Amino acid sequence: MRQSPLVVVANRLPIDDSVAPDGAFEWRRSPGGLVSALHPLLRHTPATWVGWAGGTGPAPELPDVDGVRMHTVPLSAEDVRDHYEGFANATLWPLYHDAVEQPEYHRRWWEAYQRVNQRFAEAAAQVAEPGGLVWVQDYHLHLVPGLLRELRPDLRIGFFLHVPFPPPELFMQLPRRAELLRGMLGADLVGFQRAQAAHNFAQLATKVLGLPATDRRIGVDGRVVRIGAFPVAIDTAEMSALAARPEVAERAHRLRQDLGRPEQVILSVDRMDYTKGIEQRLKAYRELLANGDIKVRDTVLIQVAVPSRDRVAQYQILRDRVEHQVGRINGEFGRVGEPAIHYLTQPFDRAELVALYRVADVMAVTPLRDGMNLVAKEYVAARVDGTGALLLSEFAGAASELEQAYLVNPHDLDGLKQGLLAALRAGPEDVAARMRAMREHLAHNDIHAWAASYLSALEESGTLVGRRPATR
Repeated sequence: MRQSPLVVVANRLPIDDSVAPDGAFEWRRSPGGLVSALHPLLRHTPATWVGWAGGTGPAPELPDVDGVRMHTVPLSAEDVRDHYEGFANATLWPLYHDAVEQPEYHRRWWEAYQRVNQRFAEAAAQVAEPGGLVWVQDYHLHLVPGLLRELRPDLRIGFFLHVPFPPPELFMQLPRRAELLRGMLGADLVGFQRAQAAHNFAQLATKVLGLPATDRRIGVDGRVVRIGAFPVAIDTAEMSALAARPEVAERAHRLRQDLGRPEQVILSVDRMDYTKGIEQRLKAYRELLANGDIKVRDTVLIQVAVPSRDRVAQYQILRDRVEHQVGRINGEFGRVGEPAIHYLTQPFDRAELVALYRVADVMAVTPLRDGMNLVAKEYVAARVDGTGALLLSEFAGAASELEQAYLVNPHDLDGLKQGLLAALRAGPEDVAARMRAMREHLAHNDIHAWAASYLSALEESGTLVGRRPATR
């Protein structure tokens, strides 16, 4: 079996479910998320990506994509239901996002989580070359680092959590908290989006496992595990270059004409998820219309809400609520040919999404909780003319970097309305100064700097007692 010096292990493979006319697969690029972060790094790097292809049954054989080998892990319908929809997205996801929805706990979900994590660890052990690097991604695979260390102690193992890591009082609710922590501590380096998350993890290592820990190092089983914050970035240059293409600029111009040439366009791009604050944002927009602070003819909202986890009950309920809210607002305030909200649920290709970024005078990114939110960074990078206002939740990881955005508390409806009005009414000099500072930050803190920072730290990490030879 062909082996690789770098192996990425993630729940999903980064490819479209569809096949291009020439029989090739393409990278799956959604708003924000894991693939957007890793795609620029891996497309020209010898690597193997271990993940699930999206279907059930035997694992399909897939071709390389941009030189990256795709190694599929099979999941049954039961695995998808109990591991992915169950423990990962109905237990961990809500708990890690401040319990916006009540987490559920079922023993069969935990059994499936263990089973699937073991399968991913075995797959990674097969394809990693001796002494290679394995980079495990996100909350679906907390147990993989520990399981992989048992199988391949010669490897250097990294783990990165893309979502928030909760404070101890929330994490302590988990019935299997010790097993999850030990799984993560199988890594040589555990990375988080924010320093507070690393602090939370260190506290839990001491509280639950009795381990000596600081916010940078944890001692376990004769090893030192490094921890720290490595905020995910984007390929700033690639995004800016795409936004500067004449055809993208022309598409943005046509979009504004199609919208009726309003004075101002507000844009939100989200997955359909209860953590994204979509309902709160729509309510704030409705009240601004009702109070006469904004008028449909002058201001329009585009809400892109890409369906997500449609088989999970909370997401079905959320989609119904959002669509009811959009219909009510359009019914009350829209006119023939002039809807108050343009509501779109289909995914967009990269160029179309960037054209939307370019047409938006205000980008409203107001999640209730988010690990980072790369949409906010993509919007800033796409504003090549230096205009555009970013309305950003204080509870998105991006807020600690994009401090010049119009920061709001999305739980505070009045504050959200005031923040939106401030962004809409800001003078051009203020908007330009804020955007210039944010663009400069992203230029110096791009995807390449992020990857170099994390992988350098992983290369430098190691055990106190040295590495043992591989056992296969």
